[in-house]
Amino acid sequence: MTSYVAQEQKSQDMQRVHVVQGQYHVTGDPNVMLTTLLGSCVSACMRDPITRVGGMNHFLLPDGNNASDDDKLRYGVHAMELLVNAILQIGGQRDRLEVSLFGGANVTTNFTNLGGANADFAENFVRREGLAFKGGSLRGEKPRRVQFWPALGRVRQQLLIDDPQTQVDLRIDITKLPQGNAVEFF
Repeated sequence: MTSYVAQEQKSQDMQRVHVVQGQYHVTGDPNVMLTTLLGSCVSACMRDPITRVGGMNHFLLPDGNNASDDDKLRYGVHAMELLVNAILQIGGQRDRLEVSLFGGANVTTNFTNLGGANADFAENFVRREGLAFKGGSLRGEKPRRVQFWPALGRVRQQLLIDDPQTQVDLRIDITKLPQGNAVEFF
């Protein structure tokens, strides 16, 4: 079975953990920074401010009730529950969880607003579960880099600029993609 927990990368005293599509990571270590790049995907940065434990996920699509076990973390409905449960397993309490949401940009061409659907799902999940919403940055048209220090409660976002020398074009022209279920969106 595939491991869905992001891999850590040590850099001096700080550990940088890259959370990519279909992954999550939880920690209480103040020397760990979680980071991800988002286009239409959404990440939840979630923490318990008393125990100072928390984590981040990264999901591609809002709903995946018929997904295989290996694909479930690509869907918000599973990724959010798994993140909450993982935080509870390392000492967090559900009634104290705080959530910031990022991503959900409209970066695709010739396609419905997938980012908006992801953002709607994430906001509805937080509201439905009674979690404390602390803000974030959802929707828009620009991809972003998010960095989160769960133990410290610090989060930083950087919108990626339209300079072709410093940014990869994340827009997808769906008319040029093969038909079938093999499509992966960023």
